[in-house]
Amino acid sequence: MAPPVRRPAGRGPAARRTAVGLVTTLVAVGACSAPAAGDEAHRVSATACADKVYTGMTQAQRVGQLFMGGVAAARPSTTDLRTLRTYHVGSVMLTGRSTAGTTATKKVVDGVRAQADTVAGHRVGLIVATDQEGGQVQVLSGPGFSVIPNALTQGTWSTTTLRARAATWAKQLKAAGLDLNLAPVADVVPASLGTRNAPIGRYYREYGHTPAVVTSHTGAFAAGFRTAGVMTTFKHFPGLGQVTGNTDTTANVVDSVTTASSASLQPFRSGIAAGTPFVMVSSAKYTKIDSKHLAVFSPTVINSLLRTKFGFKGVVISDDIGQAVAVRAYTPAQRAVNFLTAGGDMILTVKASTVPAMVQGVQARMAASASFRTTVAASVHRILTAKATAGRLTCS
Repeated sequence: MAPPVRRPAGRGPAARRTAVGLVTTLVAVGACSAPAAGDEAHRVSATACADKVYTGMTQAQRVGQLFMGGVAAARPSTTDLRTLRTYHVGSVMLTGRSTAGTTATKKVVDGVRAQADTVAGHRVGLIVATDQEGGQVQVLSGPGFSVIPNALTQGTWSTTTLRARAATWAKQLKAAGLDLNLAPVADVVPASLGTRNAPIGRYYREYGHTPAVVTSHTGAFAAGFRTAGVMTTFKHFPGLGQVTGNTDTTANVVDSVTTASSASLQPFRSGIAAGTPFVMVSSAKYTKIDSKHLAVFSPTVINSLLRTKFGFKGVVISDDIGQAVAVRAYTPAQRAVNFLTAGGDMILTVKASTVPAMVQGVQARMAASASFRTTVAASVHRILTAKATAGRLTCS
């Protein structure tokens, strides 16, 4: 997703790095560290808890876990909240802009969390997320929240500095009651394209113009958030750095450069190796990977490349497919079913009013296809495991 279309006031300093010392830097920020034994035990416990909760759910509750619905950060509408509650939506994204600060935001989040489902007497906690990248993409501000510079500026800092500041930003989100930041941006925008890249470069959302600097600094950002106990999302796989159109506002956005072995995929590969729990898939088309499908609907992109080649075992979340122009040729039901069929897990729609049609489409497909029911079950398990790992499920 991109910010509202408007011209930025000024360009941040260019972020230039070389690959020299990259391995040392990655180790320093923890991006290449192996999981500790305690982490592995926690994952096993989280999986068992997820299985237990899944067993106690109704089908409607299970389907609801597949969705992240948007509500206004400043003042969620009662209509949107009612829709999310009616359809058992398991995750929420705070959208728009709020300048209310951490304390007021926490009250909003607590109100949203109060409508979560219960299974066997235990509340199935929501994942509450937002876009808190920095620069023009910072949903939450006001008392208690730092003013976060854009990623291009962050890319000029040392990884030690960025990791420390990211930990501070994460603590602020945690104080406001959030679990997940839909960041960092792992897209590599070539310097030759720069601000002509509408979704990323125009807003200085990239950490730099080479795979080396984007890899080291997305790693530092994610490591800082991990120390504070807030999850991150590497986006927008397999990268929006080579396009000119913005999928939020433009149809037929095509990348005719990126291949399955492009160096620009390194930030995603490193983020996955470091244990990122979420990866967001873009809605552009990548003709040298899969010329027939948008990435968000592509089994080649999601199952073959992201899952099999890169070994990602976490939650695959879509970019917004509720109101993005890139997917407008598909009905809401088709968008949801196509994404899940391709191997995706969590359907992000910033437009809560699309949830009913999406849910009905998923349920209809489940009724007609045993293989699709198996696919859905696997996705729900991955989402519940992420919730358990984040402390949002209670099984004892």
